[in-house]
Formats: sequence, C-alpha cells, structure tokens
Amino acid sequence: MEFEVGDKVIYPNHGLGIVEKIEEKTILGTTCGFYSLRMKSSDTMVLVPLDNAEGVGLRPAISDTEVRKLYLQLGNGKIDNHQNWKGRFKDNSDKMRTGSIRDVIDVLKSLSFLSKSKNLSFREKRMLDRAKFLVVSEISAVTEDSTESVEDKVTKALERCLVNRARQAKKAKATKVAKKVAKVKKPAARRAARAS
Repeated sequence: MEFEVGDKVIYPNHGLGIVEKIEEKTILGTTCGFYSLRMKSSDTMVLVPLDNAEGVGLRPAISDTEVRKLYLQLGNGKIDNHQNWKGRFKDNSDKMRTGSIRDVIDVLKSLSFLSKSKNLSFREKRMLDRAKFLVVSEISAVTEDSTESVEDKVTKALERCLVNRARQAKKAKATKVAKKVAKVKKPAARRAARAS
C-alpha cells in the first residue's frame, strides 16, 4: 500500500501519524525512500522505509464508517481468556504488534476483563494503558471528537462488554445445567418406559 503526503496512518504501537514528506535519504551508504511521519501523540518525526512500510504494519487510519463497528466490537462481550500469564502476555504482545485496531481492541477487552478480577502485572497494566491510548487516539483523530469524549464512550462500551460477558456466561451455564438434567432424565424415562 502506498501513502501520499497528508495521509493519516497508523504505526503499530505508536499510534496515529501524518505523512509529512516522502523523501530519499542516504543512511550508512544506502539510499532509499522514506515516509516521514509526524506522530500526533508526541509530535515527533519517524522515518519508515517505503520498502518496509507493509512489513512494520503501517496502515491507513480507519474510516468514519468503521468507528461504529469498533464500538460494537468493544461492547460485544466476546473476550479471549487465557489462564496462564506467559501465554496471555505473548498473545497480547503479538496482537499489539500487528497494528490492527481490532487486535488492539481484543487486548483492551481481555486485559480490562482480567483487571476486574485480579491485579495486573506491571507489564500488563502498561499494555492495557497503551491499548486504550491507541484505540482512543485513533477514534478521536478520525471522528475529530475530543479525547475525553472518546475515552468516555470507550469506557461505556467496555462496561457493556463486561455486562454482555456476564450474560453470556450465565446463559452458557444454564445450557450446561439443562443438558445435564436432560441426560439424567433420559435414562430414567427409558427405564419407566421399559417397566410399563
């Protein structure tokens, strides 16, 4: 994918940047093209080689129409749940590196859910904060809403997610109990039918 000057792009784990220049530079005797990005959160410049833009996960910012879908995903109650810290941290780190806003939302939901039941490690707390920052900053840049307004909407969507998750868990438990009861009743019904 190629970008033009003025395009809003997402650089994984760094957030939103704007392509200010496309230029050639010579570094260590090698000349190649670079996207010169102004990162919105820190107002710093980042150079991304044109040839490696896809490899590092540089992607266009989401569109206005995708924002509603993201809020639905945030509130849907589907949460990946790993039991062991090491596997969870590796999976979440991998998702954060993809640059996909949907993967970052999965990390945000997973760690938010986990933080309700236990204290997160320092590294997971930092990852949770980073995931929330990346989601809020991209949505606020696209919708041009204030960061506070978007953060409030994200928090409410996460609360809906936890409520929906609890409903889903309760429904799954009721289904499991109903299946056990049906298994117990079936043999009893057969015995009663044979006896008559």
